[in-house]
Amino acid sequence: MVSNMTKETIAVASDHAGYNLKIGLLQSLRDMGFETLDLGTDSAESVDYPDFAYAMAHVLRDGKARRGVLVCGSGIGISIAANRFPNVRAALVHDALGARLAREHNDANVICFGGRMIGEDVARDCLKVFLETTFSAGRHSARVRKLANPG
Repeated sequence: MVSNMTKETIAVASDHAGYNLKIGLLQSLRDMGFETLDLGTDSAESVDYPDFAYAMAHVLRDGKARRGVLVCGSGIGISIAANRFPNVRAALVHDALGARLAREHNDANVICFGGRMIGEDVARDCLKVFLETTFSAGRHSARVRKLANPG
């Protein structure tokens, strides 16, 4: 179980294709002791994934959460939309190694999943690893700074 003494808030959002996985991950976060901020969507009715990625970026920018979870059908579209913002480092993850490296090497603050591409158990394991892993800094720090300030 993730140690969470400060009751960190994790923002979570999805489009219609990620809705079912989002619901399961919200419960997993609560079970791990996190507060959650559900940014929608609230059903499997068709919506546009960029709207939810942009909502995530605004929540992170405004300090309402430091980290987040995004889900769409493939995970690709919502991660592309989220990464349009300099305060977001969204990583599409398919396994625990990817989740660990997204944090250790890239200081990712948003983990993305494809609701049609990954099972809930694997996504839950990835999320746990993502939340438990810290940024290793060192040689990676300069690279991460370049992500926020492209030349």
